[in-house]
Amino acid sequence: MIDLDEIDRALVRALAADALQSAGALGRDLGLSQPAAWRRIKRLREAGVLRGARVEVDAEALGFGVTVFLGVKLATKGRVSLEDFERAVSAIPEVQTIEHVLGVYDYRLRVVARDLSDFERVLRRRIMALPGVGNIDANVLLSEERRPGPI
Repeated sequence: MIDLDEIDRALVRALAADALQSAGALGRDLGLSQPAAWRRIKRLREAGVLRGARVEVDAEALGFGVTVFLGVKLATKGRVSLEDFERAVSAIPEVQTIEHVLGVYDYRLRVVARDLSDFERVLRRRIMALPGVGNIDANVLLSEERRPGPI
């Protein structure tokens, strides 16, 4: 863990909001020269604070109007390894995220589908057919608000 000053934190916040900003633009916004901003960004990357860059894709604009969060409890942990389940569920393109969690369920999945009947098809034919799947709990996303983390 590295010590971050207020300018470092401002850089992280700005890049979290828009990872495509240039070092020159960030420097202008924060009162730094382009080289100084670039050096700080490089230091943050090397320290592991910044990893990669992301483009946010609007699933609805691509025709995926339904998002469902699934809680998946494996039937018996001894019979099917977690790696086998993770490998199999990773092959389903509608599954956007796979989170191994502690609690009532073993996994939390974020699944997108074109509509509810498409989701039902994905659920019945692909997810429920995965090795070791026991109980499943579904929550349909109604709305989403992204908030910046504690930076």
